This record gives sequence, structure tokens and C-alpha cells, in this order.
Amino acid sequence: MKLGYELTIEQTQKLSMTPELIQAIQILQYNNLELNDYIQKELLENPVLESEKSDNVKEIDIRDKIVEANYDEASYKQWEYSPDDDENDYTYEQYVSEEDTLSDYLLMQLELSNLKGKKLNIGRYIIEALDDNGYLTLSIEEVAQATHSAVGEVEDVLNFIQTFDPCGVGARNLSECLIIQLASKGLLTDEIEYIIDNMLESLAENKIALIAKTVGLKNQEVQEIADLIRTLEPKPGRLFASGDTTRYVVPDIYVEEINGEYVVTTNDTSVPKLMVSSYYSKLSKQAAEDDELNKYLTDRFNSAVWLIKSIEQRKQTIYNVASSVVKYQQEFFEKGERFMKPLTLRQIADEVGIHESTVSRSINGKYMQSPRGVFELKYFFTSGVSSDDGEGVSSNSVKYLIKEIIDGEDPKSPFSDQDMVELLKEKGIDISRRTVAKYREGMNILSSSKRRRF
Repeated sequence: MKLGYELTIEQTQKLSMTPELIQAIQILQYNNLELNDYIQKELLENPVLESEKSDNVKEIDIRDKIVEANYDEASYKQWEYSPDDDENDYTYEQYVSEEDTLSDYLLMQLELSNLKGKKLNIGRYIIEALDDNGYLTLSIEEVAQATHSAVGEVEDVLNFIQTFDPCGVGARNLSECLIIQLASKGLLTDEIEYIIDNMLESLAENKIALIAKTVGLKNQEVQEIADLIRTLEPKPGRLFASGDTTRYVVPDIYVEEINGEYVVTTNDTSVPKLMVSSYYSKLSKQAAEDDELNKYLTDRFNSAVWLIKSIEQRKQTIYNVASSVVKYQQEFFEKGERFMKPLTLRQIADEVGIHESTVSRSINGKYMQSPRGVFELKYFFTSGVSSDDGEGVSSNSVKYLIKEIIDGEDPKSPFSDQDMVELLKEKGIDISRRTVAKYREGMNILSSSKRRRF
């Protein structure tokens, strides 16, 4: 065996990703909001790039329109704003509303109460220790230690806060939350309190007969108690804003029905149009004699052109994919969710002539606004089950049919999963009991034993 160093020439094939290709892939993955942020960043970093301003937009003076409509000056003067105005001269039109958090709402009630001094501080501490659902996350002893108070003082303040709105706030567990709500309505009995404290899990599992036998009530009486408890709010704090930033969905695709046809258009309004700055042409003449400046401008120019091309390519790819999806799922748009067809990335990739990974990037995080609502493009890609006609039925359609069957069942004798298998088979859908159970659980629908009413 010969060992040693030598030079050899060898030809190999390998896939390498250029920075431009990586950028194009990233741009395809962005939704409109993310793309807009990316473009703003590029506008700041690349002096050759600028946002194209539309010449077709005609500026309209709102005052002229008001005068044309025969309004007097005083009727619109209150809407004016000038930064030179007195800083204390504000109008309500300058503000936007802000949602109250649970903590804000409870602190307001606390400040309006008759609590003073140390008890007021304990109350503030307790409110700040509540989670978003309105439950106290600390023990009485921990609050007492943190506020240098007696346990009895903390319990008194907590009991007081538990009278605040929303009802049930300040509870330490679900049982206490439900009891507070029933007590405030004057509906709490010894039997109901016993069931909540000791048999809440059995109640959740709909073991009506067991509870009735244990408590000494009739099945119908326990059913009425269960119905009453289900009207209560298990998470009173969720009715308020969490304080988190609200996320808005901006559709990337619009679908409109025009003369019986579904027309697909891309949303170009949320993404600025880009162009190469005219100032670049002037500088390029000066750069002819400056190698360093010439290289810099050439790099920036190539970067700008590639970005513009990548954005245009993204737009065309998303349009092609969305158009193919609309064409394939036309029955859904015409008749509803029940008529959704199973669809895979491979089917769209073959039709559009691109790779499956490109389809995946095109639909991820992208939304479509249609006559039937706003949907993420991924929503239209579902697995399916076999049917008598050989075309198959999407999982969403099967879920719709299962919910339809359950909504129409006799609550005293609900359908079992096997019953639904037989009913679906009558509709030409061949599906296993295990799959029915999986779809039912995915829709948060209880089993037949837990749905049964007495």
C-alpha cells in the first residue's frame, strides 16, 4: 500500500447555495408583513435601492371635499391638528383605544374600595400575583411573608378581592372558582359544594349515575347540577386583554367570485415597490475613475436588482400555487367545508412545475382572503380517506360530517365511534373507528359516554 502526498485532478458534482439563492429562498418564506420589514431594512442598507412612488395617486385636499359638500368651517375644524398648537390642547380623535388588562381592572376596583394602608398594599400584591386566568399563583403564607403580614390579614383581603368583578377571580383552584361564582348567585347548596369539592372529575367524565348514588340524588337532579356548573366561567381572567401584542393577519392572496369564476389576485398594497435609484446613474459616471467606488456601486446595484427579481419571483410563485389550489378546491369555495378534497404538496408541485419544498415555502405563513373567510394556505392541504367514487375525501370534510352527525344525535343515546363508522359508510366513506376517534378528539368532542344526558 502506497502512502504519500500527490496532486490529482478530479471532477465532482455538488450542490452549492449562493448568497443570492439563500436570499431568494428567505424571501419566498416571508409573509407580507415580514417581507415589508425585510424591504425596509434593505432600503436603509442599500443606497442604490429606493421605494417607487406611484404617479397614479392623486392627492385630494379633504377641505375642498368638505366645502363641496356644503359643510361650514366649524364642522370640520375640530379634526385639525398642528404640532405648533398648545401642548395641552388635545382632542379625542388623536388617541386610539387601549384594552384594559385584568390587573388594571382589579386595581381600579381596589383603589375605589375602602381598604387603607397595609391591607391596600396586600391587595395590590395579591392582584399582581394573579395569572392571566385570574387564579392566585402564590399561597397565603407566601403572600404573608412577602408583605410582612399575618396569615389572617391576607385571608381577609383575599376574600374581599374574591368579591370583585369578574366573578371567580382570586380563586386558588378550579373548585374554589366555581364555588365563588355559585355563592355570588345564591345557587350554592351543600350537595353542589360536595360534588365540586369531591367529584368534579367524575362530573367531567359524565358519571351521572355514580354521583347520584353517592350524593343521594336522582339522575335528573345531578344532570341539572352538571348543566348549571357548565354555565360557569372556569377562567374568569381570560375575558380581559393579556397585555401581549396583538398580531394581525394581512392576506397575501385575494380570491373573488366574478361572474361565476374565482379570480385570484396578489396583495401588492402592503409591500412597497422597489426600483434602482436614478441617483445611481449620476454616480456611476463619476465612479469610472474610482475603482473602489465603482466596485461598491456595482455590488450594490447587483444586490438591488437581485432583490427586485426575487420579490417578483416570490409574487409569481405564490400566485401560481394559490391559483392551482383554488382550481383544485373549487367545490369548497362553492359549497363549503364538506366538499374539501384531499390535497398534497406533490400534486401542486407537479401542476405548477416546481419542487415540493418550494410549494411548502410558498404556503407557510401565507393567508388567503376568500368569500368563505380568511384561511392559511396550509389549510387546503389535508390528508384524505377513501370513498366509493375513488376520488377520496379530505380529513376536514370527514370532521365536518362527524360534527354534523353528533349535532343531530339524541343526547340521551349518543352515537358511539363505531356507530359513526357505519353512518359514514352509508355516505360512501370508508374509515376506521380509530380514525373517527382521532378526528373527534381533535375537535375537542367528548366520547359518547361523556356526551350522554339523563
